[in-house]
Amino acid sequence: MKVKVAVAGASGYMGAELLRLLLVHPLVELVAVTSERLSGEPLDSLYPHLRGLTSLTFETLDPERLVREAECVFLALPYMESHKVVPVLRRHGRKVMDLSADYRLKDAGAYATWYMTSHSDPDGLAEAVYGLPELHRKAIASASVVANPGCYPVGAVLAIAPLLKAGWARGDGIVIDGKSGVTGAGSMGRKVDPIYLYTEANENLQAYGVATHRHTPEIEQELSGLVGRSLTVAFTPHLIPLNRGLFTTASVPLAKAAATADLVACYREFYAGEPFVRVLPEGKLPTTRAVVGSNFCDVAVVADPRTQRAVCLAAIDNLGKGGSANGVQNLNLMFGWDERTGLDAPPVYP
Repeated sequence: MKVKVAVAGASGYMGAELLRLLLVHPLVELVAVTSERLSGEPLDSLYPHLRGLTSLTFETLDPERLVREAECVFLALPYMESHKVVPVLRRHGRKVMDLSADYRLKDAGAYATWYMTSHSDPDGLAEAVYGLPELHRKAIASASVVANPGCYPVGAVLAIAPLLKAGWARGDGIVIDGKSGVTGAGSMGRKVDPIYLYTEANENLQAYGVATHRHTPEIEQELSGLVGRSLTVAFTPHLIPLNRGLFTTASVPLAKAAATADLVACYREFYAGEPFVRVLPEGKLPTTRAVVGSNFCDVAVVADPRTQRAVCLAAIDNLGKGGSANGVQNLNLMFGWDERTGLDAPPVYP
């Protein structure tokens, strides 16, 4: 019997990608989709690419109704909205996959600092598991609330984690440069800042959220957990004129001298058996084109003996491994399925 799944906040790019994946998932029945703006409209009126795959219409968000209709609810809502819904779903024993930022930071004080508001569901926050399978697979499998990671943290953490865990990296002085396609901004809704308009983004590259981006504490939280002490990173995001795709370049100080071959071997050992992380051989570098439309993360590492640093590189689809596809991987783990179920299609090319 298929698991009944609902998607709340399905009118953004993240929702669109999630619906595309769930509608063809062999073990899922999509039973409800919500959008305050489009309530009563057929789903395919907004997403003509899904025409013929479903007869669902958008409805307003009513947590009690979702409890009656679904066993698991995906929340693709703007931040500060999910923690109004999760307590109801938790109270009725429903599984929750939150794609917003509301449950990612374990420290409620850090949430208040970076989001400038207190968290209204501290019990749910304490219960939530950070949804990066490569680091938290066992906890995700037994979780009732999973906080799906932000796109930048996925790229940054997967690029750097093996070095920290194996002791190759010092931990201080980590500098992270992230570049995301324009769908990253509209992931939870299509009404976005004018800088993401085609006329502004095309033939342009710009930094934003400099020294203030809210994914910074998320990156620090996960990297700190790998070494058991507090780490601080310098993170700068950039907007690039791509529909989808995210590229991470991290400069990481080394704790000891290393050749590129040593570091590649470290990555291969760390990611051995991981179905969606592809460690590239020495001399090969990731590209966003090679991962678009997929849940893959391509990683590479290069030693720089001159500066005693490692250059760590990762490419993901910001709506895939950086969002909805990773959420489906978590869904598979939560229900005890093969985590590749519904995600085995290769990336789109060209």
